[in-house]
Amino acid sequence: MLPNHPSILNPVTRLNMDQDQQEEATSGRCRRTDMIKNGCDLFSGKWVWDESTRPLYKELDCPYIKPQVACQANGRPDREYQFWRWQPHGCSIPSFNATLMLETLRGKKMMFVGDSLIRGQFVSMVCLLHSIIPNNSKSMDTYGHKFKAKDYNATIEFYWAPFLLESNSDDPAIHRVSESNRMVRNGSINTHGQRWKGVDILVFNTYVWWMTGRSFKILRGSFNDEVKEIVEVRTEDAYSMGIRSMLRWIENNMDPNKTRVFFTGMSPSHNKSIEWGGKPNGNCYDETHLIENSRYWGSDTRKSIVRVTEKILNESKVPITFLNITQLSSYRKDAHTSIYKKQWRPLTPEQLLNPVSYADCVHWCLPGLQDTWNELLFTKLFYS
Repeated sequence: MLPNHPSILNPVTRLNMDQDQQEEATSGRCRRTDMIKNGCDLFSGKWVWDESTRPLYKELDCPYIKPQVACQANGRPDREYQFWRWQPHGCSIPSFNATLMLETLRGKKMMFVGDSLIRGQFVSMVCLLHSIIPNNSKSMDTYGHKFKAKDYNATIEFYWAPFLLESNSDDPAIHRVSESNRMVRNGSINTHGQRWKGVDILVFNTYVWWMTGRSFKILRGSFNDEVKEIVEVRTEDAYSMGIRSMLRWIENNMDPNKTRVFFTGMSPSHNKSIEWGGKPNGNCYDETHLIENSRYWGSDTRKSIVRVTEKILNESKVPITFLNITQLSSYRKDAHTSIYKKQWRPLTPEQLLNPVSYADCVHWCLPGLQDTWNELLFTKLFYS
């Protein structure tokens, strides 16, 4: 059974922790837990500058960071984005304890399910854990999707399923489909769901791939049918179908006494700098400061989708922990990969003259913002 309270540490965990770690995992943590359980909203707060504890690891020290999010290796000149710590109003987030996390994962499997954004959270989790594991006791598969801590018999895995449902974008390597042609197959959650069975900690996310406009294509039948029946529905209705399918799968396949399920909320993009008082026609390129307006909410992040997500998750018959990271991430226009990532295609002379045109304002540098997502996951795992 996975922990639901910080003072509930199994005997194996206690045997593998020294006295200071046990005290940290009981007394001090219980005090913080009391504040969290007494109504502190972890997702309402502010970013504070912290050079003493940030970053939680160094880019060069984590060999699992992909070139797509290794911003320093790709020439980013500043590091300020690495030194911000999320501070909730009224309480503090406990320090991430890699030993405690690995002991909890002993003999278990953790899986992150979704698109490249949840893959960033997966890589962040691996980076947070790997430094305390001897080199000969850890491994990553060729594709960078499955990390194993051998001494713990623990597995942390990423599973590509951008819509959770079966879609025409399911190939983990070749999945580029024009937005207007993206579609999912109705009633197909088990296509991917069969791979999630037996997982002890599941972390789901799906959002950005649905954002193709005001409508979305749904396939009735099979992708193998010669004549396909395709209907278009409102994007909110299509997204609702996907989340409800996930919910039904969880209720039918997961034992809440043995499994913890998380849903990471929408990751915001920053494609319109005019919305935070920047230049017209700009985006996250060359942004090194945070957004200070506590009410900021970009138009790229649909509130209608937030309402759908919250409504459906609140209807769940089994516990699903919602990591409501959208607002706190919205302030971080500085933390995107921007132009400091591997470019899969040669840049044109026109692009080189206009970096805004190819800046990636969707994905995040590591180390960085997504480490905070995992600190919040850690807090919810042990203190909720």
